[in-house]
Amino acid sequence: MTVTNDIRYIGVNDRQVDLFEGQYTVPNGISYNSYVILDEKIAVMDTVDKNFTAQWLDNLQKVLGDRTPDYLIVQHMEPDHSAGIAQFLTLYPQAAVVASAKAFTMIAQFFGEDYANRRIVVGEGDTLCLGKHTLTFVTAPMVHWPEVIVTYDSYDKVLFSADGFGKFGTWDTEEDWDDEARRYFIGIVGKYGPQVQALLKKAAGLDIAMLCPLHGPVLKENLGHYLNLYDIWSSYRAESEGIVIAYTSIYGNTKKAVEELAESLLAKGQTVAVYDLARCDMAQAVADAFRYGKLVLATTTYNADVFPYMKTFIHKLTERNFQNRTVAFMENGSWAPMAAKVMAGMLEKSKNLTFADTTVRIFSALSDDSKAQIEDLTKELSK
Repeated sequence: MTVTNDIRYIGVNDRQVDLFEGQYTVPNGISYNSYVILDEKIAVMDTVDKNFTAQWLDNLQKVLGDRTPDYLIVQHMEPDHSAGIAQFLTLYPQAAVVASAKAFTMIAQFFGEDYANRRIVVGEGDTLCLGKHTLTFVTAPMVHWPEVIVTYDSYDKVLFSADGFGKFGTWDTEEDWDDEARRYFIGIVGKYGPQVQALLKKAAGLDIAMLCPLHGPVLKENLGHYLNLYDIWSSYRAESEGIVIAYTSIYGNTKKAVEELAESLLAKGQTVAVYDLARCDMAQAVADAFRYGKLVLATTTYNADVFPYMKTFIHKLTERNFQNRTVAFMENGSWAPMAAKVMAGMLEKSKNLTFADTTVRIFSALSDDSKAQIEDLTKELSK
């Protein structure tokens, strides 16, 4: 694929993977993106996953023709982007490796070789001239690994953004970008909001016409939309008005209460997303909890604690710095309800949470009292 007159796409689509990083469902697969900048000197931007290195090298050779690359620029050392480094350097012994100091430490860890006689260590503001293309390197530590750099090409006004602005799905998947990019960002990068904010501030000083991420499509139009979403996500602000109800239910009584609450909220004109945490895509539930401004957690008391799927869900929220939201509780217990107290305790270190005044308490099954509490909670969340 031609990105610009001088930049070519040589990445690959992985339609075989079932769980990305061993945990995220990817029904439309995922891409491992790599690019070549053709100038007086040739730079290759990143490699790909080990299962596709041969295909990637074939793609590279087709672009190179009878030329050879001068540089391999390593922006991110996660194995889905770095697995081909050793094979590349064996195939092209004249090429130098360009990366951050921390990346070279990881290269030695992964491949047992630090390529001391072939390496160019770069940091914030360093440049590399290929001819008419001058590349400027911008450090992006903990977005989402410590060695990450992103690369700006001032000639074509392209930002090679590493894992930033990536999404699940192959690069040619026709689907809404926002949903799968949100699920990707919250799941993988979400813990590092302050670091993303720091990178966005650096990017604001660049004249960017195109974003070339390591996953998903090249972004050429309406860049303000993507930058705005990244600003919202990384500052933990609600993206949309709406209410997520996340629940677990053993015998169906908590589920029935959740359904009644959802119907009541919908009747009030609220946007509602309901997730059965034992059966849903947990990553999607987490992403929507960050997307919307209000969250209801409904679960049973279980072993004087909460049901395991709820515990996992709340842990996924808190490890991603869940904050700036309104939270309400629904608990069910037949003799010693503890769920609301436990959930509140799990969230006590989260910043800027507003807890609803109404907690719905169910003793075994819905009663007139608990139905009245649902009505009270509906009114409170609909304000």
